[in-house]
Amino acid sequence: MSAASLSSLEATRAWVETFVVGLEVCPFAGREVNRDAVRYVAVDATDPAAALMRLMEECWHLDEHPQAETTLMVLDSGLEDFDDYLDALGMAEALLAEQGYEGVYQLASFHPHYAFEGEAEDSPRNFTNRSPWPMWHLIREAGLERALAHYPDPEAIPERNAALMETKGHEALAASLAALRGGGR
Repeated sequence: MSAASLSSLEATRAWVETFVVGLEVCPFAGREVNRDAVRYVAVDATDPAAALMRLMEECWHLDEHPQAETTLMVLDSGLEDFDDYLDALGMAEALLAEQGYEGVYQLASFHPHYAFEGEAEDSPRNFTNRSPWPMWHLIREAGLERALAHYPDPEAIPERNAALMETKGHEALAASLAALRGGGR
């Protein structure tokens, strides 16, 4: 199957396997991928209210399925603009808190144009949070706490990842994401 014909979910799964797990960007992801404890869900975010409802449905799904450790909600349409994405992310985080899920689930943030505040847009460091499609990563807090307790020096992970991205370089990282998206979009 060519990269151009990959669906958003297939591309995200390939990104998780080759980038997140393959480069150990998240040292805990490999275990969950091997256990098949990662759920991948495509969400049309052109209607923000419907996307937020889908977020709640995923919380309920995780509540009812403790074997599922995490959900990657791939927002495959509607939030291509990074500022719009950040606005929706703020609403999603507020909704989780409002619904009593603060401390139960954490929402990690990924976007093709992710840029850390104070970081140049073309900085390779941004690729630690860049993905083929915008996504919300719903993580079970208890599982994350267990993983962190058994990992030496978890505070060093972000800086280790930033250094790895610098080594890989912007062009190579951008080309990898573009290939997963079929060359553009």
